[in-house]
Amino acid sequence: MTTTRTAVVLMAYGTPRTKEEILPYYTDIRRGRAPTDEQLADLTQRYEAIGGLSPLKQLTEAQRDALQRELDAVSPGQYTVFLGLKHATPFIEETVAEVAAAGFTRIVGIVLAPHYSSYSIGQYIGRVREAAAPHNIEVVGVDSWAREEAFINFLANDMKQKLAGMPERTKVLFTAHSLPQRIIDGGDPYPDELRATAELVAERAGLSRWSQWSIAWQSAGRTPEPWIGPDILEVIDQIATTRNTDEPIDGVLVSACGFVADHLEVLYDLDIEASHRASSHGLAFARTACVNDNQTVMAALAQRVVNA
Repeated sequence: MTTTRTAVVLMAYGTPRTKEEILPYYTDIRRGRAPTDEQLADLTQRYEAIGGLSPLKQLTEAQRDALQRELDAVSPGQYTVFLGLKHATPFIEETVAEVAAAGFTRIVGIVLAPHYSSYSIGQYIGRVREAAAPHNIEVVGVDSWAREEAFINFLANDMKQKLAGMPERTKVLFTAHSLPQRIIDGGDPYPDELRATAELVAERAGLSRWSQWSIAWQSAGRTPEPWIGPDILEVIDQIATTRNTDEPIDGVLVSACGFVADHLEVLYDLDIEASHRASSHGLAFARTACVNDNQTVMAALAQRVVNA
């Protein structure tokens, strides 16, 4: 039995839901290679530092439910949202199989990441297409929402509020997850996507000069090959060297605009690691909010699904 309704496969990275799932999750990230005991202990310690586990599972499900509500508001009965994850169940392939079994003949794929890269969003959409092909399901992908006005406004409005409580000479750092340098050397648009978001937010937040903001990268993989830089910890160290100049920077405000939910890379890498690094230099530190299930942004993503 086929249906004229459209399936929406909302994709995200995934996270372990129990402590027992940390090992298989880490193994999947490493493409089937189990981590060493030391690597596993390090990741487990990071989860312990933010409360035991990441809240990403609950936040991603809340985003799915919010997207469903917004689609029902604009096109009642036309869309059903399914969650598909990259490194945890339900895996993208499992979700597409569920979509096929329910009789859907069309999928709109959208990723909970605003900036297109062939390494990230391209892989997500590619996995949907590959899984859907045997079922003759048409797949349309939403490749980027780096310039989405609701997203830009959300970041800029929160940034203005946070800056009001920071020292006058505060540097804003826009961050996203680093990727291997070889991908960028191959012409991938990922850095340009991040810069587009940063420029729009900076303009709307009133950061008129380049000296008031810059781009940093974070959470690089622990592999021998080089990853995109500069790393945010290095940038914070560099900012600290201005303390003995005529124009010292007294604070750092991070906008983790490459991430749309509070999870390990935000709650540990920024709120703990980067915050401690800034504090060690006597710098004030703050971070803008993540989108999570913000109604206005979810409504904008729903419209992008409809337009697709």
